[in-house]
Amino acid sequence: MKESEATIVEPAGEARIAAQADVVVVGGGPAGMAAAIAAARNGAKVALLERYSHLGGLASGGMVLVLDDMWDSHHREISVRGICMTMIERLAKLKLATFPREHEWGELPDNYRRWGRWGTVDFHSHKTPYPICFASSFDPDGWKRVALEWIEEMGVELRLHSWFSRALVEGGAVKGVVCETKAGREAILGDIVIDATGDLDVAASAGAPHIKGHYIMTTVFRLGGVDTDAAERFEYEQPEAFAALDKEAKKRIGGSWAHWWLKTPLPGIVWCNCPHMAGLDGLKVEDLTKAEMQGRKHIAALVDYIRGYMPGFERCYLVDVAPQTGVRQTRLLDGEYVVNKEDLAQRTRFPDTVARGRDYTTPYRAMLPRNVDNLLVAGRHYSATPTAQKISREIPPCMAMGEAAGVAAAMALQSGVRARDVDVKQLQQKLRAQGADPGDRSGPNADVPSIARSDSPLELIT
Repeated sequence: MKESEATIVEPAGEARIAAQADVVVVGGGPAGMAAAIAAARNGAKVALLERYSHLGGLASGGMVLVLDDMWDSHHREISVRGICMTMIERLAKLKLATFPREHEWGELPDNYRRWGRWGTVDFHSHKTPYPICFASSFDPDGWKRVALEWIEEMGVELRLHSWFSRALVEGGAVKGVVCETKAGREAILGDIVIDATGDLDVAASAGAPHIKGHYIMTTVFRLGGVDTDAAERFEYEQPEAFAALDKEAKKRIGGSWAHWWLKTPLPGIVWCNCPHMAGLDGLKVEDLTKAEMQGRKHIAALVDYIRGYMPGFERCYLVDVAPQTGVRQTRLLDGEYVVNKEDLAQRTRFPDTVARGRDYTTPYRAMLPRNVDNLLVAGRHYSATPTAQKISREIPPCMAMGEAAGVAAAMALQSGVRARDVDVKQLQQKLRAQGADPGDRSGPNADVPSIARSDSPLELIT
């Protein structure tokens, strides 16, 4: 027998009932945080479980430090609002988020030079350079601070350091979850559970149909001691020399997006959303370990090179590597509806849409598992084909899904119905009344959120 096929029999055990709530949210990333806040705001008693020491998931722990995919290029408007926009506003008040204002959106070359290295561009555009759009660069520890404060304000029972183990299912409905903790196994009971794990851990454990996908993985990192002004002058004033050095830097890092470094709200600190590593499985310990080891080798090679050759990086140093590995795709729900690439390309407006992304919407059915009741799914593991998920998995639309799931859970409890039987029209109305955009209107929004207007009083680092 192969070692990987060998098994042991574990003795049956017990789990202490550590908490009971109306709504249990598993996963404290952007979607889970939004779900917990939304459910609590609508009157539910909420417990939020997170395996790490912080909230924010791939936004903070994974250091994905630009909130994008919240710009509808067809209507030239911000498409993700609600809790996501409030998060940006709270960060901006601390000078830990920055973004272009309304008068800076568009194709003016001067605006691109000012904002391009912040990552606030419409990277789906075919124009060169990319048009500037609404997106926000932010600080990861700022996110952790704001998230904890906000969750505490809402009266959510937060349980960090709680690693999901299995779903508790009775009669085809989820009744809670079991977590592994330093204190032993703990059960968290709830009437409705929201799976915001990113890897569909809860739904898969509960027996919900799902598929498996693969995409590149990344060990994101930050560099300090960077003279960003000098680096940008070199890029614009010596484009040929820059292109040659940039090409070699990307080779050393092992693959990246168009920009391997972007500015952050902290002066001299840049964000590197690379290296890209293909062929790894985010559900395998062996591959996750390989990603950490391989990623750090690439990072060391890059730093050695740019210190010697790249203007502005002569005195750079490694600040940190993200504590969470950048996993983009693993399990995907096979739900009541499976969003496909054509839905996104055709800008399909579903009658039961409850969340918007860039130029697309998410139907409530794509958050509902088949064959399992009182379980909602919110985040990058929602019901979509692998191809569709790759272009609809960014943080803001995941937060919009989480907000919709939280409101839906509270509505189901108040109406005494299953989560799948919530009145979607009422859900859409409630989301819009609370500042979100569920995507139920075909035309553009009439307003620009106050923090994005040119007359906004916020003083941002730019």
